[in-house]
Amino acid sequence: MVSERIPQKFGFDAVRDIQVLSPIYRGPAGVIALNERLQEKLNPPANNKLERKLYGTIFRLGDKVMQTQNNYDKDVYNGDIGFVTSIDVVEQTILVDFDGRLATYDWSDADQLTLAYVVSIHKAQGSEFPVVVMPIVTQHYTMLQRNLLYTAITRARKLCVLTGSPRAISMAVRNNKVAQSFHGIGVAIDKYRYED
Repeated sequence: MVSERIPQKFGFDAVRDIQVLSPIYRGPAGVIALNERLQEKLNPPANNKLERKLYGTIFRLGDKVMQTQNNYDKDVYNGDIGFVTSIDVVEQTILVDFDGRLATYDWSDADQLTLAYVVSIHKAQGSEFPVVVMPIVTQHYTMLQRNLLYTAITRARKLCVLTGSPRAISMAVRNNKVAQSFHGIGVAIDKYRYED
């Protein structure tokens, strides 16, 4: 869905335009597992591509990353998304471009960064993206709530794709007293099995 179908059909960039949002961190459709799968698909290792494993995460040149806490010294804040533009193995630093603001991280500071091909719906609050893809499966049952689904859908400026189980979508829609309309956004429900 992210690496092929949406870019081919609608012309969006798989990394810069599409943001995957998941309601949970763990499990096969959670933030952690999907980040690893999408990193391998969208920014695979190559002979000449620098990478470094820090705090259990492989950071690779070109990776999409998110700042996980406010850092006033670097002028980057919790939820800011950027791209790894340099990895210096001599200086032991990572350079990240946050929409024109460059921030240098010593390897000891890399615990402030996480992969951002997929982020939690909670972390995405207040942000907007051209395209949002949300895996929604019954294993997310504790988080299947209408207001969470609404939050995810309204992060999309142009297109939102819900992929997974129609039953899970139905569970989320019915699980809340808050009723909101999904105005101005193309929403597609993908009945196929979950794909990258």
